[in-house]
Amino acid sequence: MLKTTPFHARTAPLVLGLTWRRWAGYAVASVYDWLHDREYAAIRNAAALIDVSPLYKYRISGRDAARLLDRVVTRNIGRLAPGRVTYTPWCDSRGKVIDDGTVSCLAEGEYRLTCADPLLRWLHQNAFRMDVQIEDVSEALGALALQGPLSRAVLEEVVESPLGPLGYFHITRNRIAGVDVEISRTGYTGDLGFELWVPAANALGVWDALTTAGSRYGLTPAGIWALDIARIEAGLLMADVDYTSAHRAVAESQMSTPYELSLDHAVALEKPAFNGREALAAEQASGPAWRFTGIEVDWVSFEALFTARGLSPSLPTVAWRTSVPIYRNGRQVGYASSGCWSPLLKKYIALAHVRAPHFAPDTPVEIEVTVDHERQRAGAWVRRLPFFDPPRKRA
Repeated sequence: MLKTTPFHARTAPLVLGLTWRRWAGYAVASVYDWLHDREYAAIRNAAALIDVSPLYKYRISGRDAARLLDRVVTRNIGRLAPGRVTYTPWCDSRGKVIDDGTVSCLAEGEYRLTCADPLLRWLHQNAFRMDVQIEDVSEALGALALQGPLSRAVLEEVVESPLGPLGYFHITRNRIAGVDVEISRTGYTGDLGFELWVPAANALGVWDALTTAGSRYGLTPAGIWALDIARIEAGLLMADVDYTSAHRAVAESQMSTPYELSLDHAVALEKPAFNGREALAAEQASGPAWRFTGIEVDWVSFEALFTARGLSPSLPTVAWRTSVPIYRNGRQVGYASSGCWSPLLKKYIALAHVRAPHFAPDTPVEIEVTVDHERQRAGAWVRRLPFFDPPRKRA
């Protein structure tokens, strides 16, 4: 039986079409309205409230907390000061990515790791003979993503202490509706936004305060369909969609390294030792065989394929999560893993894995398209990620 999030009593009555989906054993909304257009528009033009409680959350504390995290993740946790957050992948001994997520330094020697897949056993295996406490707080904490250009204005209405200049990838403590919360300047939309970490027992009061204040700013609850389009525009990876965890892959070809996922910035080879360091150092020296890139479909070429059959161009109504071949010079050089029509950019875009040497930005390629039940190829270009990166995100 699926579990429900701490906000379910508020979200369930809003789901008009019973469009529930499974996420880490929880029931969450794909879309609240009949279509996701208004929810996506709120992310990009006003403010949206997204229930992300199914994320796994681990509190890691003690004398060796930073040492454990530095052994597990590729980022340099020793440099992470209290009040800061970092995004990082983590790998097995071969440098293959297991998962990715964020590490928040809540205080000296106290961290929270969030991720898409359960990690408790892996953390304990790596903590052998360390003075560290690892606690699974996944069910104790609800999580809300408040995203969009007006998200800060909404938040300022409900916090008990002035929010102040909370920087990008910083975290602070505050109170909302009498509830102690942690607020991080993070999100999965590529826009201005915050994530709120709320005690599950008091979650509904925080939801009510946000939605009451947000009604003046166009705040809209948003589901996974809207979030999917936003994160593709932002060029953000999704585990089990854009890459396969090394713990679940059944063939070497299904695995990816951080360099192949274009996460070079998240690999700190200056650290003396961490899982996969030796393999990643060798890969950095030789260069990755693949890169994770953007793909922009040439609309003229795409439209012509349908026109030739007497049809209007057919676009997906929601973001797709399937493997679609990418070609160059008559042979396959990669595959797209997710894509959508971007309402903001007015472009058909995708996230893709492209083999060397074909992943340079603006390289012309072709993408497979099904037209009238037949496979065709439309022109496209490799594009640098992200597609959408507004200054307000970091301002």
